[in-house]
Amino acid sequence: MTTQNSSTPLSDPIETMFGEAWRQAMGSSPQRKGVSRRGFIKLSGVAGGGLVLGFSLVSKVGMPDAQAQEVTGSDLNAYVQIRPDGKIRIYAKNPEVGQGIKTGLPLIIAEELDAAWDDVEVELAPINGALFGGQFAGGSLSTPMNWMPMRQVGAAARAMLVSAAAAQWGVDASEITTADTRVMHQGSGRSASYGEMAEKAATLAAPEPTSLKLKERSEWKLLGKRYTGVDNHKIVTGQPLFGIDTTLPGMLYATYTKCPAFGGKVRNANYDHIRSLPGVKDVFALEESGNFMTFAPGGNTMMAGVAIIATSTWAAISAKRQLEIDWDLSNASTDSWTAAVKQAQEFAGQGKGAMEVSAKGDIDAAFKNAAATAEGMYTYTYVSHSPLEPENGTVVVREDGTVEAWAPSQTPGNVIDSIAAVLGIPKESVTVHQIRGGGGFGRRLENDYMREAAMIARRVPGSPVKLQWTREDELTFDFYRPGGFYAFKGAVDANGKPTAWTNHIITFTPDGENVANSAGMRPGDFPTQMVENMQVTQSMMRWRTPSGPFRAPQSNTYAFAEQCFVNEMAVAAGRDPLEFLIDMMGEPRTFEKDRPPGGFPGFGALHTGRAVDVIKLAAEKAGWGTRTLPAGHGLGVAFFYSHSGHFAAVAEVSVEANKRVNIHDVWVVGDIGPIVNMSAAENQCEGGVLDAISTMMGLQITMENGRVQQTNFHQYPVLRMHKAPRVHAYFIQSENTPTGAGEPAFPPVAPAICNAIHAVTGEFVRTMPLVNQGFSI
Repeated sequence: MTTQNSSTPLSDPIETMFGEAWRQAMGSSPQRKGVSRRGFIKLSGVAGGGLVLGFSLVSKVGMPDAQAQEVTGSDLNAYVQIRPDGKIRIYAKNPEVGQGIKTGLPLIIAEELDAAWDDVEVELAPINGALFGGQFAGGSLSTPMNWMPMRQVGAAARAMLVSAAAAQWGVDASEITTADTRVMHQGSGRSASYGEMAEKAATLAAPEPTSLKLKERSEWKLLGKRYTGVDNHKIVTGQPLFGIDTTLPGMLYATYTKCPAFGGKVRNANYDHIRSLPGVKDVFALEESGNFMTFAPGGNTMMAGVAIIATSTWAAISAKRQLEIDWDLSNASTDSWTAAVKQAQEFAGQGKGAMEVSAKGDIDAAFKNAAATAEGMYTYTYVSHSPLEPENGTVVVREDGTVEAWAPSQTPGNVIDSIAAVLGIPKESVTVHQIRGGGGFGRRLENDYMREAAMIARRVPGSPVKLQWTREDELTFDFYRPGGFYAFKGAVDANGKPTAWTNHIITFTPDGENVANSAGMRPGDFPTQMVENMQVTQSMMRWRTPSGPFRAPQSNTYAFAEQCFVNEMAVAAGRDPLEFLIDMMGEPRTFEKDRPPGGFPGFGALHTGRAVDVIKLAAEKAGWGTRTLPAGHGLGVAFFYSHSGHFAAVAEVSVEANKRVNIHDVWVVGDIGPIVNMSAAENQCEGGVLDAISTMMGLQITMENGRVQQTNFHQYPVLRMHKAPRVHAYFIQSENTPTGAGEPAFPPVAPAICNAIHAVTGEFVRTMPLVNQGFSI
């Protein structure tokens, strides 16, 4: 018998945030992946002229043809422009926070267009949900959501250029070839640049999407190669790109100071003293709005605090340091990590949790008949996102009631919603410009800093105000990756095969009913599908510290615990961990039945054949079982499926007598379908590995009496360059639709390293960060 509690609060935060955006972009069916009929429309009156081809990603889904025909250039949500001077302008609609999507999406268009990459200019699209649909950077979704539409728009523009050349030269279109932004006719030897044909092409009818012939993979010239990011030169030469660089005429600068204990309110402050300081224009308190624990990118949530407006960032921050605030703590958080750990241990001692999430088979019989068993409790603490660029945002509130904002956000469309909500104005009155963010990792999905900037800017109508958080603000007012606990039990039979698996999830709840954001696990996660007898139960603790998605949410912690415990079961069975892991996968098959509700592609659709392929290749590259390791070295292996990516990691470590861990090499292998930009894919994998190491070794956010104990990098030691291992990234470029790489490389890294530590020391690692188990790096 298999049961699953339909009211379980466990959910996927990315499904919650972006599931509807995917379904809207793809149409009512998850299999629908292209531009709709009558989706291509030529635009006129665009600066630069030439062929300007628009295409709809969202607005025509389910729209009757009559309505689709009425759409005009100003109503379209994306376009590519081929100018008479030969340059090609492509709008990048999704935010860029270092993941490379501003380069990747235009590359897809350029490939089908047969354009020379040097002829392409990329611009960030304006923020307009009605025109562009979902504009966000999260869930590793940008590539899969836009893969087919981007291909089709490139192919459509190419088809129109070919038709223009055929008409002008009086030949059949089938005789025309294209390459490097040129059309050519071999029979006559004629050729012309796309720019020369652009005006002629602009007079032709746009093709039906169904008539387009897309390139075969063997015909690709751009995709799969290495390309530097379109902004890289500006980044390394220090040109202003980021939110923190925003400068406008008449700009003022602001800071905002909140209560160290979440939920505290302002009673009073030394306002007169702050007003007397150099450069200070104003100081005032703001009241809280909404529920500070709620992760709501488009909501009105805002903590109470004291704002300072000054003539420079330095003046604002200097004054902030002299603030003395009398806080009302009557409704403030009293969370204690020490107390949470103690309560979790008590829950674990009770065996299973009070709530059954899912179950199948006969657990009691499986353990009674087991040849060997394993048991372990895993702990992981809260973690801060800590992007290199602290939160900031610039807003001007005009006297006519309109608002303009410059937002380095992962969800800039939600900035419109947020500002409108907190100021109580129509959304139509808000204009948002997307600005490159200096790292996101999920932190910039939430827009609390933009709401603060808007409320502060309202105090000085007509003057742009840039709110700048400090590093201390960043660490102590995050929507943290939540901490939690997993208590596992496993059984194997006489043949060393797993027969039973139980997991008691001990997690947090803000209201006694729902799991805190990103604080659970998906009920169908590996290996619950692979064992005949399984039970997942849950216990929850009341908690008031905000949490939210962190790179590969939920997967980033569950993979650590799950894959380390799989290693423990292999040891209990007396088997090689690599062999045991591969054997668990069984025959190649897809677990589509374990998708979350709503048809959201990728989550839970583990394919065991793809899993085995990446595991075997990672082991091969690491020399598992085929090379003699240096004395004191060990290898560990792990696999995890998340965000549509199948990824395996193998780590080689050594451990000194004082438990100092040296991570020498990490091999990571992923199957995310064909690679769009190899440079970006490698970058994402290498960054994921280093981020995972930094997070697992020494980073932790703890709280006592509701106050975060870590305030800056001296207490939150991110990985240093000299501690970074050699990272070897490889890809199996299968025929599956391309998916993202920003998140799925992260989860298997920590368990691979922990399993390698066990191979060297014989000690199971069950605590993250590892410093809490006595290890260091």
